[in-house]
Amino acid sequence: MGGSLRGRGTVNLERVRQMGFEELVFRGRQEAAKWLDRTGPRSRAAWRTRDRLSLDYFRATGPGRFFAGAATTWTPERISEQMPTVRAEIVAEAEVLLAGQFDLLGFRALSFGNPIDWHLDPVSGRRAPLVHWSRLNPLDFSRVGDSKVVWELNRHQWMLRLGQAYRLTGDERYAAAAARRLCHWITCNPPGIGINWASSLEVSLRLIAWCWCLFLIADAQALTPEFFAVVLVSIRAHARHIERYLSYYRSPNTHLTGEALGLFYVGQVFREWRQAARWSSLGTRILIAECERQILPDGVYFEQSAGYQRYTLEIYLQFLILASRNGVFLPAKVTHRTARMIDAVLALRCPDGSMPQIGDGDSGSLVPFERRAQNDLRGVLATAAAVFQRGDCVWASGGAATDVLWLLGSGAPRRLDTLRAAPPSAPPSGLLPQGGYAVMRSNWRSDAQMLMIDVGPLGGSQTAGHGHADLLSVQCAAFGEPFLIDAGTYGYTGDSHARSFFRGTAAHSTVMVDNQPQSLPAGPFRWSARPRASLRDWRRTEALIFAEAEHHAYEYLPDPVVHRRRIVYVPDKYWIIIDDLEGSGKHRIDLRFQFAPLDVRLDLDLTARARGRSGHSLILRPFAAKGLTGTVHLGEMNPMQGWISREYGHRLPAPLVSYGVQSTLPLRIATLVAPVHRFEQEPDVSAVLKPTGEPVGLAFVTGEQLIFGDGGLPSLSDHGRHHLYRRG
Repeated sequence: MGGSLRGRGTVNLERVRQMGFEELVFRGRQEAAKWLDRTGPRSRAAWRTRDRLSLDYFRATGPGRFFAGAATTWTPERISEQMPTVRAEIVAEAEVLLAGQFDLLGFRALSFGNPIDWHLDPVSGRRAPLVHWSRLNPLDFSRVGDSKVVWELNRHQWMLRLGQAYRLTGDERYAAAAARRLCHWITCNPPGIGINWASSLEVSLRLIAWCWCLFLIADAQALTPEFFAVVLVSIRAHARHIERYLSYYRSPNTHLTGEALGLFYVGQVFREWRQAARWSSLGTRILIAECERQILPDGVYFEQSAGYQRYTLEIYLQFLILASRNGVFLPAKVTHRTARMIDAVLALRCPDGSMPQIGDGDSGSLVPFERRAQNDLRGVLATAAAVFQRGDCVWASGGAATDVLWLLGSGAPRRLDTLRAAPPSAPPSGLLPQGGYAVMRSNWRSDAQMLMIDVGPLGGSQTAGHGHADLLSVQCAAFGEPFLIDAGTYGYTGDSHARSFFRGTAAHSTVMVDNQPQSLPAGPFRWSARPRASLRDWRRTEALIFAEAEHHAYEYLPDPVVHRRRIVYVPDKYWIIIDDLEGSGKHRIDLRFQFAPLDVRLDLDLTARARGRSGHSLILRPFAAKGLTGTVHLGEMNPMQGWISREYGHRLPAPLVSYGVQSTLPLRIATLVAPVHRFEQEPDVSAVLKPTGEPVGLAFVTGEQLIFGDGGLPSLSDHGRHHLYRRG
């Protein structure tokens, strides 16, 4: 989540100049705290302090303060009766964990040794040294391996699965394994020592997982008073660490909100502690303040990342539920912005129910109640349906999910049963102006046609660390199936070449100039520049939907180039993408389309045909005054292209179609993007040309003609009357 991989001690002089007085003071205090942690007895003394909160008192009072489904017998009974497949999957996953194997991110059956080596990256074989966390740089792959892999193990979200298996079966083996491993972790990870303290967010996510584990095994024999006392001491150490090293300025994104939620958890569950009220209040203040900064008015998460949009929605849903459970008043803006985020998710959601990959994604979630891909938001939307009483979320989620039962308990089904599942009341096509996405969709059905264009900035945080160089890129679904997709993320630190590719322009369906990305990487989470697209027009008429945007990212070239992209959608028929490259001199222009792993073939006339799993197709047909060449790239390494990644650490070949030309500017390429039903003929189309040979429209053999000209709203007619132009 977020920028947990930000390097230590890497603040440059320019960044220091930008800091205000408050930030300088805050950072100074954190540096002083690090020094005290390294040299003084303060944290070790706190570590030895036993807690006086008794296990019996926790068992009696805790369930009323936590999520309603966590400690009740009703939840496992309901899952066992009505969701037997889910129950079987949870138990099977727990058995794998008992065998010492871990499925983390995109990796399967990882082994960390027996006993577990909590500082090992088994993928690279590297082990982070046991030194004070402030002496470690999580980005230093040569020293610590892929810290993302290490941290995923140490989030302890897999302990949730052991706890769930215990609740569902009553088998003490699962609770005993969770308790044994938790005690071993505490012994091997004293406060402040090692990489598992190097990110306050990771500390918070682990704390949250421990809270869930304690409630799930609350009545187990393994939860002894002695074990409980040891865990409470460590939970306090976690909360102190989070409070001391909040990501106010280092990573003020999902890091900060995730840390705040951890403090809110502890402050509510263990409210007898002297610090509890302070932690709860601090977490509350941060989450209230950040909701309007990180969630834009249209509901898009400000970092331009669908994966971290999911995290943020989960954080605020749990915040709302836990606050309501404990009678904590929250201002209306928290509810409002969370609702707007749900609106944005529904607007961007693909017809098949998945979220499109946008920006970085780390394959994670806040509390994984079931094993689901990060772009599968059914559980999150089911929770949103129950919290906000929204029928459109019931429609999008497909009904109840175990998330709802664990979070809301026996009242959840009643909340959902009163709702009528229905698609959103908003038009299927729409604009998210602050987030920077325009969606052209035929309808809300699962077999809809949909195209999304990125018309926003490269990332939204101070470093744009999770943004991709994908300005004006498109993603497209036909007959409900994703055809043109984002290539994904793959990894953060293990392979710098792959990191640059997957977040670079070459991996996205947009135009690339002179084989250069729209912005040059300045590190795994930084860019040399932060260009943005500007939306110039967005209109819907009875006949068509039109978007126009441009960017100046290629101003850094010796001969600068401006890219203007217009997209015309004739609903239920086709899209036309018009790319104008303006500038001077000769340039290499590559119009790229990244497909999902499908069968894609390129004809001599440059028509690309992609055949979907259902037998339906999507075709691309480009037109230009200059002679284009077409190539299908698949799994190539030099240069890297034709790859996608659906999970962190895992990649697979997928066809990328590139139309290229070496040409003086200006240059225009018009591309027909047409869904073709398996029982229908593909459109017979030709270009309408200026005397110079430049395309200004497309004419179909049916007599339909669409003229887009040099600007303005395109015109659609059943026959051509544009005598200034000719057909080519």
